[in-house]
Amino acid sequence: MNNLTPLAQLPSPGASGGKGRLTRKQKAAIIVRLLLNEGAEVRLKDLPEDMQISLTQQLGTMRHITRDVLAGVISEFADELDSMGLTFPRDLAGALDQLDGKISPHTAARLRKEAGVRQYGDPWERIKGLGVEALLPIVENESTEVAAVMLAKIDVSKAAELLGRLPGAKARRITYAVSLTGAVTPDAVDRIGLSLAAQLDAQPERAFSDGPVERVGAILNFSPAATRDDVLEGLDEEDQVFADQVRKAIFTFANIYQRLAPRDIPKVIREIDQAALVTALAAASAQGGEMAKSAEFVLENMSKRMADSLREEIEGAGKIKTKDGEEAMTEVINAIREMEAKGEVLLIAGDEDEEE
Repeated sequence: MNNLTPLAQLPSPGASGGKGRLTRKQKAAIIVRLLLNEGAEVRLKDLPEDMQISLTQQLGTMRHITRDVLAGVISEFADELDSMGLTFPRDLAGALDQLDGKISPHTAARLRKEAGVRQYGDPWERIKGLGVEALLPIVENESTEVAAVMLAKIDVSKAAELLGRLPGAKARRITYAVSLTGAVTPDAVDRIGLSLAAQLDAQPERAFSDGPVERVGAILNFSPAATRDDVLEGLDEEDQVFADQVRKAIFTFANIYQRLAPRDIPKVIREIDQAALVTALAAASAQGGEMAKSAEFVLENMSKRMADSLREEIEGAGKIKTKDGEEAMTEVINAIREMEAKGEVLLIAGDEDEEE
C-alpha cells in the first residue's frame, strides 16, 4: 500500500474531524473500507505485519467522508490501477510460490535451501492437504499434545482414519488430549504448525513420486503371467514382506472377482470390444482357478441375455492361444484401470481381501 504512487491530495471536510487533505494512509483506509463494505475478499493478512497494524489503527481513527470525497478517491485509485502494467512478488518466497509446478521440484528445493526460504506460508493449509500415509508418522512420533492439536486442525474424516490406524491405547490418549485443546492459544497452534512443516521440509527429496511397491506392482501388471509368477517367486526368496506387499498392489484378471464391485461390471464391459471380451473370458475359463472365478464373476453380473450370448461365443471360440488370451485380458485390465483413474469404478484394496 505504501508502495503505490501518491494520489493527488483531496479536500477532506469531515474526513478526520476538520478541513485538511487526505493522507495516503487515509485514502488506503477508505478503499479497504469500501471493499469490505461491498463484501469483497481482501487478503490483508498477506501484507507485512507493520502495514496491517498501521491500516487497522487508521481505520480506527476515521469517522465519515462525503460522497464527493469518496468518488474522488475511487477515481484516482482506478486511474492508478489502469496505469499499472504488471506486479511481481516481493521476495523469493513469493516468486517460488508463483512458479510452483512450473519449475522442477529439485530446482525449487535448491533455491529454498540456498536462500533459507520456507516452503510454506500457512503451514496448516499444507498439512491439511497431506494424505493419511504422510500424516501417520507424525501422529506416531510426536507427543500426545502435538498429535491432538493436529487432529483438531485437519478434516474430521481424515482424523478419524488416522485414529483407526493407531494402537488402541495411543488413540485413546490422543482423543482425550483433543478435549483439552480448547485452552491452546493461537500462537501455540501456529508454532506447532511451523514445527511440523519444518519436519516435512527436512525430509529428503524423492526421485520417484510412487513407492517401490507401487512401481513394481505397476510393472508386473503389464507383464506376462509367466514372467510375473517368476518375479514374485524370486521376490519371495529375497524379501518375503516386500513380495507380499507387491502381490497386494498387483491387479490382474485373476483379481477381478475379489476387487471389483459387481455393480461395476456392466460399466466395464461397455468399454471393451466384444471380441476381446470373449477371448479374455474364454482364456480365463480354460485356465481354471482364480482366472475362471473372475470370468464367471463377470458373466454373472451382467444381464442374463448378454451372458447367455457370450457363453455361446465362448463355447464356439475353441482353444485360445496363450498370447491372444493374455493380450485380451490385459485389454480388460487396462479398461478397468483407466476407469478407476477417472473415478468411474472403485477397486477394493488388496489387503482387504485377505482380511475377509
